[in-house]
Formats: sequence, structure tokens, C-alpha cells
Amino acid sequence: MNIEIDGYNIAYDISGEGEKTAVMLQGWGTHFGIYDSVAAALPEDYRFIRFDFPGFGGSDEPREVWGVDEYADFFLRLMEKLEVKEALLLGHSYGGRVIIKLASRKELPFKIERIVLIDSAGIMPKKTFKKQVKVRTYKILKALFSLKFIHFLFPEIIDDWKSRQGSEDYRNASPMMKKVLVKSVNEDLTHLLPLISQETLLIWGDKDTATPLSDAKIMESKIPGSGLAVISGTGHYSFLENPVVFRNIMKAFLA
Repeated sequence: MNIEIDGYNIAYDISGEGEKTAVMLQGWGTHFGIYDSVAAALPEDYRFIRFDFPGFGGSDEPREVWGVDEYADFFLRLMEKLEVKEALLLGHSYGGRVIIKLASRKELPFKIERIVLIDSAGIMPKKTFKKQVKVRTYKILKALFSLKFIHFLFPEIIDDWKSRQGSEDYRNASPMMKKVLVKSVNEDLTHLLPLISQETLLIWGDKDTATPLSDAKIMESKIPGSGLAVISGTGHYSFLENPVVFRNIMKAFLA
């Protein structure tokens, strides 16, 4: 199904007919269809809303460079269009960033029932000396390779170097979404965590390298009333890698 929000064509799906509502906020670059196992983990008294953020899956790209705040504002307009007054919010990776932004605001036009953050982003990694050297080297080479005569002399070498820079998400993104990603990941949300008042469950894979378990422990220490459940042997997609354990954790939380 599709719905129009502010001139954007947004792909979404609603399953279940429960009286309560759960909404899934997706990870970067995913399609809402990968969250079937999350839907299966919900009790029967929930209906489940999944959608693609602008620039993700089957939805239109933003026309401007959005950050997390713009995605949070978009989400509020989506909830208004779908007439959602209260919901359980589940966020995977990038979706967790948006939930942190929403839950830290003083006033919202709808009520957040509870929160589930799954391998969530939002913590800025510390810049080690090795990382600082790598960033500095990248900037020097980028400036050097931007010179026309250098590119004329070594075009294949330079193009190969450019193709290997950045994360996989960055390399796979369109020009607009690359700018969106840079704007989003360079914002640390740690200071907002103590402002979250809703009961919050953190579900994490202990082998997650994209948002490591250390991020989950920081969130647990700073979000009042939060708890952490670790799924052993799983990575950044813990809900997919061990859906049985994930389902048991969710049912215990929502019982």
C-alpha cells in the first residue's frame, strides 16, 4: 500500500486487527518487509504498522538533506494521517535514532506506550588516535585527488580509491541519501537519553559491530526504567538471526 505525506509517496503496510498499535521504525536502507519476524513477536491484541522512510525501500527520497529531526517530524505527520493516538514504538538501528528524538521531546501529538530499541544507533563512537589519523589521511587524499591534473594522470587509481571509501551503507546510497546519512550519523544523541520517560527495552546482538553492545550498555545506564536483553551469537540484525529468542523476549516484555 501507499500513502501520500507532504507530497511524498510512502510505502506502508498494516497487519493484525488488535486494539493496540505497534509501529516499526526501520534501520538504514532496509525495506519494511524484513520486519516480519518482529510482527510475529507481537501479541494478538496489537496491529502492526510498517513503512519505509523517505529514501528507503519503496518511498520517495527527500527533496532536501534531512537529518534525524526531519525524519522525526515526518513520522509525526504519518501518525496523524493514519490517526494513531497511542502506540508501542519499535526501532531498529536508524529507527532507534528517530525514536530517541521523539521520546526526548517535551510534547507529542500522540502517546508513546512503550519503546523497544533493537541494535539501535544514536551513540557517537569515540574518536581513537587511529581513527583520527584515518580521517586526516582521508581528507588529505580527497583534496589531492580533487585536483584535475592529478585525476588526469591517475584516473583508474583515484576512481577505485573513491569507490572504497565510507561504510557499505554510504557506498550503496544515492547522492542525496549519502548527504542525509552524513548529517544523521554525525549527531550524538547520548545527551537525550535521560529525557526518555517511557519504559524501554533494549534488545541487542552481542556480535553487533555496527552498533556494538557497549552502546546498549550506555543506553541502559542513561535511560531511566530501561532494561537490556542480549541475544547471544547474533549481530546487527539480532531479530532476524535468532527470531525464536527475540520472540520470547518480546512476549515477556509485553505480557
